[in-house]
Parts: sequence; C-alpha cells; structure tokens
Amino acid sequence: MTDCEPAVAVAHPNIALVKYWGKRDERLILPLADSLSLTLDAFPTTTAVRQAPDAPEDRVIMDGVPARGEMRRRITDFLDLVRERSGIRAPAVVDTRNTVPVGAGLASSAGGFAALALAAARAYGLPRDPVSLSRLARRGSGSASRSVHGGFAVWHAGDPGAADPDHASYAEAVTDARVDLALVAVILEAGPKSVSSREAMRRTVATSPLFPGWLRKSREDLGRMRAALREGDITTVGETAERNALGMHATMETASPPVRYRTAASDAALTQVRRLRADGLGAWATMDAGPNVKVICDAADAKTVAARMGEVTGARVVVAGGGPGARLRTEDA
Repeated sequence: MTDCEPAVAVAHPNIALVKYWGKRDERLILPLADSLSLTLDAFPTTTAVRQAPDAPEDRVIMDGVPARGEMRRRITDFLDLVRERSGIRAPAVVDTRNTVPVGAGLASSAGGFAALALAAARAYGLPRDPVSLSRLARRGSGSASRSVHGGFAVWHAGDPGAADPDHASYAEAVTDARVDLALVAVILEAGPKSVSSREAMRRTVATSPLFPGWLRKSREDLGRMRAALREGDITTVGETAERNALGMHATMETASPPVRYRTAASDAALTQVRRLRADGLGAWATMDAGPNVKVICDAADAKTVAARMGEVTGARVVVAGGGPGARLRTEDA
C-alpha cells in the first residue's frame, strides 16, 4: 500500500448483554467491570482511511459531509494516538459511512471506532492482531473493543494493579457459546439523544446511590451469563440481560441530576415484551443508553417477535443475528 491508497474497513455494532457502564480511567477508557456482548449482522459502518502527507490537517467526512464538533474531535484525537504509535506524522483523510443512526443508543460508536481502528492501523502500519486491535479500538470507544470480534465477545476490564493497565484491558471472542440468539431492534427514536453516553456515565458513577450495588451485581451477572451461554440456557441469558439493562437505567435515573433515556414508547415496548413472555414466547428486553428497545430471543422465534413488536409499537423493527468482526476490504489486506 502506498501513502495515498485508502485502507477500507467494515465493522458492526454490538449490543451488550452484560453492560459496560462506568470507567475507572477516562483517558485510557478502562472500565470498572467486565462486559459481554453480541456483535450484530446489521447496521455496518464502512470507513476509509488514507495518509495525506501534503494536507495541512486531518479531513474527516461522515456520511458525505464534513464532521464537526465533538465527533470530529474524538476522531482526530484517535488519529493522534495512531500517529504517536506508528511514528508517522502525516495527516489523514477519513471517510465513514453509517447505516445506523448516530447517537441514538444503537451502539453506532462501537462499529464506527472498530472500523476506524482497523482502517487506521492498516493505513499507518500498526499491528492488526485481534488483541492489539481491540486495545486500540477501546481508546476511541470502549464498546468498540468488542466489535473487533464477531459473535459473542467479552471485554476484560483488566487488573487495576497491572504494570501496564492499558495493555491489560481488551476484548476477546467467546468461543464456547451454544445458543442461537436473535436480537430484534425496535427503533422508537433515530435522532441523537440530549445527554451523551459519556456524560451520563460520568454522572451516574459520581452521584447515583444505586450504582455501587448495580456494579457488584453486574460482576455476578458476567459469570452467570458466561455459564448460560456455555450451557445453551437461553432463558438465563435473557433474564440476566434484561435485569442488567433495567438496573443500569435505574442507576442513571437516580443520578443527580437524573438521566432518563426511557420514554413512554420505551415503556410500552417493555410491556409488550412481558406480554410475549406471558403468552409463552421466550423474549427478553435490553436497552443501551437511549430510548430504543432490543428484544433477545431464539433465532427461530425472531420473525414472530418482530411482527408482534411492530404491531404494538408502530416502530421500525430490524431483526439481527450474530455478525462478523471488523474486516478489511482492501484488496491486498
């Protein structure tokens, strides 16, 4: 690859079944606890990165228009890290195309920064093994560390006492899962949320009286989730994921000032999920930092779940399964 040839990468968002909520280190993006997710086969982000030695500064295009504000800053800060590690000072041209609404609680940053990490690592000659790439993606967005991998992935918080905490925190694939999950995304709102995930997370950790208890329970949930995946116990997977997610929302709603992402439409969708269970259908809800509801179910039941959720909510419904990890589209990759 020459300096002017772009590296093109594709990555997908992941939905955490055991949530990442709370950092112990803001700069390195080190979490307070392990988390576990499913990378989806929907909503890919495609990102091209090329060196531009003659350019005065980085150029960042998102969905056909120049990026501005906080998102541009996050991307250029990430490129600064790539340049620091590679020893190559050239500015970059970044062109990223999303198929998922940005900032709506649909994990757009996970797929976005996983794709950016892989394309930038290729363009600047950094290691691209899964562990190195996961560590790098984490510095853009914590959840992006998991989107490097396909299917289920666990993000290790790492030992706080490690000689190099940055080196100790990364995601790896979960290879012993014996469940065939689908995730039905009920898109109630596609616009950006009023409080960013980063701000909501900081506020929750600092002020919510419920957060310490949720964190302890979440660590227990991780062990329970790993065992349920290994044993093919979809009921425990769903119950654990739903409890973990609703508990996370309770922590932020008791922060000062409160952060409430749930809306009346969210609550109606959650009620419908409970009705599905009452009717004998295995369905459990999860929510990230936004109003949209995702329904976990067996892949064989996904069409039925999607139809019934769509009928009640009137919302756009997307059925997703387990998807691939981040991958290059460059011919000589």
